[in-house]
Amino acid sequence: MDHNVTAQDKLYIGGEWRRGRGADITSNFPADGSLNATLPGASVEDVDLAIERAQDAVNDPSWRKLLPHERATYLYKISEGIARHADRISHVQSRDTGKTLTETRALAMSASGTFRYMAAALETMEDALTPSRGNYLTMSVYEPLGVTAGITPWNSPIASDAQKVAPALAAGNAILLKPSSWSPLVCLELARVIEEAGLPKGLFSTLPGAGSIVGERIVTHKAIRKVSFTGGTETGRDIARKAAAKLMPVSLELGGKSPTIVFADADLDLAVAGVMFGIFSSTGQSCIAGSRLFVERGIYDAFVAKLVAATERLKVGHPFEATTQVAPLIRPKHRDEVEEHVAKARADGGKILTGGERPAGSDYKDGTYYRPTIIAGLGNDSRLCREEVFGPVLAVLPFDNEDDLIRQSNNNDYGLASGIYTRDFPKAWRVARALDTGTVWINTYKQFSISTPFGGTKDSGVGREKGRDGVRAWMAQKSLYCDLSQAPHPWAKSAL
Repeated sequence: MDHNVTAQDKLYIGGEWRRGRGADITSNFPADGSLNATLPGASVEDVDLAIERAQDAVNDPSWRKLLPHERATYLYKISEGIARHADRISHVQSRDTGKTLTETRALAMSASGTFRYMAAALETMEDALTPSRGNYLTMSVYEPLGVTAGITPWNSPIASDAQKVAPALAAGNAILLKPSSWSPLVCLELARVIEEAGLPKGLFSTLPGAGSIVGERIVTHKAIRKVSFTGGTETGRDIARKAAAKLMPVSLELGGKSPTIVFADADLDLAVAGVMFGIFSSTGQSCIAGSRLFVERGIYDAFVAKLVAATERLKVGHPFEATTQVAPLIRPKHRDEVEEHVAKARADGGKILTGGERPAGSDYKDGTYYRPTIIAGLGNDSRLCREEVFGPVLAVLPFDNEDDLIRQSNNNDYGLASGIYTRDFPKAWRVARALDTGTVWINTYKQFSISTPFGGTKDSGVGREKGRDGVRAWMAQKSLYCDLSQAPHPWAKSAL
């Protein structure tokens, strides 16, 4: 199978492969810094062309008049295509992001499942016959929005891409996809699959490029009817302001500083494994990373010692090695930022229990590796516990009782996710309902289902994606009234 990633030199714009007219984008392999590809990015003119083609495609009767089960056929084909090409997609994504092949294959299969689920949701979606309040029939129906857009992050592109593209197409829209310039290659693989599936030209375009140019044009263009964004909170705020000016709906999945909670009655082996997976898998480059750990004071010392010992046994290594658990960070610039967060924590009085440095040895010298890091001795109001690090850095804190725990956990600007470890189900339920986060995991972490809605509260965003309502989120609701009396309205009767 061809796994060459250096042949990427065109973008999929309006259903055709074209050279982008924007600035060049460079993709490097985080494991050793070697060049993957340099390709011309998209320009404002490319965005405008994609929108023009999308408007034509979405208004074409051959697409607009398709019945739901006929639209679903395209999504099933895309799902099958992603599964068929999963080896290549996972290889390209590992080269692009530095993630392990194990993880990127799981992400590819997740994307395949997303298209399959959204196709099934579309096929079984029902309009509502609403209770009549008179001699007329009333219905609530849904219509496509038109031309829409998804803006996705660099840390899990194929899965994030699918969570926006699949429901947008299922809803009958056209969609422009703008991936991060840090991981531009995977969206081109998705475009090849979509082209192979025979989706009408113009309904899907890929536009990697600078957010300040490509993203700005997409968000502010009057023809774009919805934007779904996953990324940083400040960028999300900016998108929300621009969307408000044109009264455009948005979905924003933003940052996180998620608390993980270990009660004294927890299964400690289960909790240690879950805490490590929650923060150190994906090298901590995850919006849902469990980066604040609260441990009940009675077991704090013993549990943290057990966690540190297990963390030091994690395998930091090359993303193509089957035994690797912690791969390199995405870019040198990002590793520098992670190191800066750790330096601030030290300056604030934090104690490095393990990690806090780059791994030594020739295997690591050319890659952007960083050891899994655990830091104690800081309060919940410290910079490390307030700022999103987006790396393998965990702050550990004790708590005394449920009230103290809930107060500390919720005392944060973010509200994306959280985790609880306890054998006491009523307690788990009670605390889960009290936590101000969009997702709560109980005795597990970072488990996902496309059938379950996902999103955050507070600075972690607005709106929900996934689930059966995930398709409705890309549609406009419409009410229909049909008179049954067949008589002129009484108001006008005397004038007839």
